[in-house]
Amino acid sequence: MAKSKDPNEFAKSVLDQIIAKHDPAALAEQNPGKNPQAVAMGLKGGAKGGHARAKNLSAKKRKEIAKKAARKRWGYDD
Repeated sequence: MAKSKDPNEFAKSVLDQIIAKHDPAALAEQNPGKNPQAVAMGLKGGAKGGHARAKNLSAKKRKEIAKKAARKRWGYDD
């Protein structure tokens, strides 16, 4: 999602995302040509994936991943 400098546009995009999570018809509008139930199931599974992965990682590995992400985010690539 691209951030808009206009707060109204940003608020609308957030609202659209919330509606899409709970309304298969809205999902169909945002993803033409895709099965709305399949899109909804994919979103549901995606929300679980990160938590399940983090649960299976050791604290050391999670810390390494977080440090790597922070370096990328702030431009301190090694």
